[in-house]
Amino acid sequence: MDTISVGKRLVLHLGVIIQPYRSVSRSKKRIVRATDTGQVAQWLEDKYALMETFFDRYGARIGEAYANGFAGYLENILSGAPASSDPFGQANSQVEIWFRNAIATQEAEHWGIPGTPTKAALMGVNHRLKHPYRRSNPRRPSFLDTGLYMGNFKVWWD
Repeated sequence: MDTISVGKRLVLHLGVIIQPYRSVSRSKKRIVRATDTGQVAQWLEDKYALMETFFDRYGARIGEAYANGFAGYLENILSGAPASSDPFGQANSQVEIWFRNAIATQEAEHWGIPGTPTKAALMGVNHRLKHPYRRSNPRRPSFLDTGLYMGNFKVWWD
């Protein structure tokens, strides 16, 4: 028996908008090393599987958010209201909020990921401060150093 495939398959992506990190030489006031959010996201995924673990933990809630969003989209169409250009937009935003909150509230540190909380977080390393390695810096959440990675987290469909 032959099968026929019609249409294309939708794939949910978790990733980041690529933004550069800058490191400045204190003596020369010039950029000495450039890294971007894509490289950091890949490194974090390879070492901690952060986005994968997030999806494993939140998968049911994510599915419900998309089901509810699409149901609302269909209701609007059936009631004669104009269809939105992105039926997944509201759910995408909600998933992004959940991910950012999981990092900011240190929830991600309790998911059983080996190596968390990270040593840098426990030591208070914070590159938003003038002295990022000062011993008196308060502890920070793991995966939240400059905030660039977390702030550029994005969800989309292909």
